[in-house]
Amino acid sequence: MKNLLDAYTKTRRHTQTLCKPLQTEDYTPQSAAFVSPPKWHLAHTSWFFEEMILKKHCDNYDVFDASYAFLFNSYYNSLGERIKREHRGLITRPSITDIYEYRQHIDAKMKTVLSNSPSKTIRELTILGINHEQQHQELLLTDLKFTFSHNPTYPRYSNKNYISKQDTTKEWLSFNADVYKIGHTDDSFSYDNELGAHRVFLEDFKISKDMVTNADFIAFINDNGYKSPKFWMDDGWHWLQNNNISSPLYWKFVSGEWYHYTLSGLQPVDVDAVLTHISFYEASAYAFWAGYRLPTEFEWEIASNQLSWGSVWEWTNSAYLPYPNFKVAEGAVGEYNGKFMINLMVLRGASLATSANHSRYTYRNFFSPETQWQFSGLRLAK
Repeated sequence: MKNLLDAYTKTRRHTQTLCKPLQTEDYTPQSAAFVSPPKWHLAHTSWFFEEMILKKHCDNYDVFDASYAFLFNSYYNSLGERIKREHRGLITRPSITDIYEYRQHIDAKMKTVLSNSPSKTIRELTILGINHEQQHQELLLTDLKFTFSHNPTYPRYSNKNYISKQDTTKEWLSFNADVYKIGHTDDSFSYDNELGAHRVFLEDFKISKDMVTNADFIAFINDNGYKSPKFWMDDGWHWLQNNNISSPLYWKFVSGEWYHYTLSGLQPVDVDAVLTHISFYEASAYAFWAGYRLPTEFEWEIASNQLSWGSVWEWTNSAYLPYPNFKVAEGAVGEYNGKFMINLMVLRGASLATSANHSRYTYRNFFSPETQWQFSGLRLAK
């Protein structure tokens, strides 16, 4: 089990490496209900291993602190009561020192478990926990960026701004009408929402090799894209009006020039860079304005082996729904994905903030259509 222990250790270290640039005061603030503080991410990812593995499968396990089950549960109803999501930033105690001690406690216990011929169940849950923590590594960055963006000093997190450029081709890939197979089929790890491989019929379609850039989207803005209801879904238009949205998240128009907040601070918008931090509503409106549409998640998956992807998560025109024969796992693990299959849209690909070895062409990310704070963009289809 050395390889599994190594993977566990590497993942846990990377989470803490992401936190190295932080100061003590950075660990606790919560700037919106939908983002979580770094302290909470550090604790929750540890709680996952404690709750799913150590408490249930290890004899004589000593719980680090009984109150953590309430403080750091996310949405697992079967595991008891939990603090309200919007109150995570109120957890000033335990201290960040306590949370790092908690992580050390969990790591020591997990090392013992993984070094002593763990059962198949423990191995599978550990792999799930590793992937769960990798998800939270990206969320830690997106949440931190949102919180830092509300600081009027526009703090710099790192030299890496997580902005990507591309070699523009202006080419379209063509696919003939056919029956295609969708879903995860090999023995490597996947989430349950990728399973239930099945066939879909797709009509002829084309998909752009290029991602939409900042320059492309500025043209949409300059053509009154945010002021013309004909481009927008009705729900999106109401979101736009109710929230006074007039540009992608983090953009500011200063003295005739667009700037945006990045994890390297406030910077001029690079017009050649890939557009980032837009909602599904904005992606859909841009596609309509441009005379095209968003690809479905099935079109994206079929085209993915011929596309360059991974700079931003790509909005698709597919609702997040179960595949045929989708099965909900027993116990708390069954709450991981299935219960969210309503009122959300699918994104495919990965982003520059996605952890290494945490992307695959069958991966189904999902967020509500107004979501902007993720590293999300779009490519066009027709």
